[in-house]
Amino acid sequence: MPELPRRLVYVITAWGVGGAERQVAELATTFHSRGWEVSIVSLTVIREQLLPQENGGVRVASLEMAKGVADPRALVRLARLLRRWRPDVVHAHMVHANLLARLCRPLAPVPRLISTIHNQDEGAQWRYYAYRLTDRLTDITTAVSRLAVDEAVRRHAVTESRVRLVPNGIHTAPFELGAAVRERTRSALKLGDAFTWLAVGRLTEAKRHADLLAASRIVREQVPGVRVLIAGYGPLQAALEEEVDRTGLGSNVTIMGARDDVPALMQAADGFVMSSAWEGLPMVLLEASASSLPIVATDVGGSKDIVVDSQTGFLTPPLQPDRLAGAMLRLMSLSSQERRTMGDHANRLVASRFDMERIADEWEALYRDAKG
Repeated sequence: MPELPRRLVYVITAWGVGGAERQVAELATTFHSRGWEVSIVSLTVIREQLLPQENGGVRVASLEMAKGVADPRALVRLARLLRRWRPDVVHAHMVHANLLARLCRPLAPVPRLISTIHNQDEGAQWRYYAYRLTDRLTDITTAVSRLAVDEAVRRHAVTESRVRLVPNGIHTAPFELGAAVRERTRSALKLGDAFTWLAVGRLTEAKRHADLLAASRIVREQVPGVRVLIAGYGPLQAALEEEVDRTGLGSNVTIMGARDDVPALMQAADGFVMSSAWEGLPMVLLEASASSLPIVATDVGGSKDIVVDSQTGFLTPPLQPDRLAGAMLRLMSLSSQERRTMGDHANRLVASRFDMERIADEWEALYRDAKG
């Protein structure tokens, strides 16, 4: 009987706080706990640690590429690492890592190579052509949402028979904290009995927090005491804080910056809101669902894979703050019992479809037979 594969290397474009990076961190620790020897390679310089102390037994390395600068030496560095580690499976994530891992395969052959697309839009069309030209070098391509699968096929990155959907997974237990955490966190934040929205994500153009601020102004006209908490940091933080001051939203909207207590914030909130212009499969929506929060989200990427419109929340078109505000007001107009029912449905959905152990089972089957 042939020996089962047990050495796994994840290759990822960057190692930061994005959804793809957090998903790789979760997968790495999950497979390490299952007895795999796991390593992670970041193309760019590592500036943040996503794994537990001492990496939780997972080896992490960097190819030392500068962000936005093509460096052919990275190909040699990756090949050197793979020849030394001799993995059974290489699993690449995000466009630059996917392409580099494919180009590296002739230099450092590996038994199985899997490429995962994390966004509904991988960027310029040349990237999709590059995917198609290198498709023979990977065993299979996966995508995290149905929309990302459809776009990859439509834009000729891969044929329909060579791509499959494998969504992100989540460990739900850390987000099921209960009433005591809610009361303690609301008290610490001085929320009183105000209806409180939570948004979590990097403060970048993709997340369209400016649209959320515009929607918050509309909501405030009907519900003056509404609170909106925005947890996250990024290049647009100063601009968003200036907009809050300029529009007099300071008593309603709080830009919280980086937080390490997101599960507690989820418990403290009454609803979760996401205003993104584009996404892959948003991890924050999985976390909100695991926290039994009703959700208002823009209908982008894999949002509709998670949010069942009118059952677990409401979906709204992107880049339309008035429609976003309307959905927020609609959810706020429901009774507390109706909102709890929505949140309970969301919790059950994420547990049944996105539980990390079930998703890891899917990956393990692919790792053992990468033809899918």
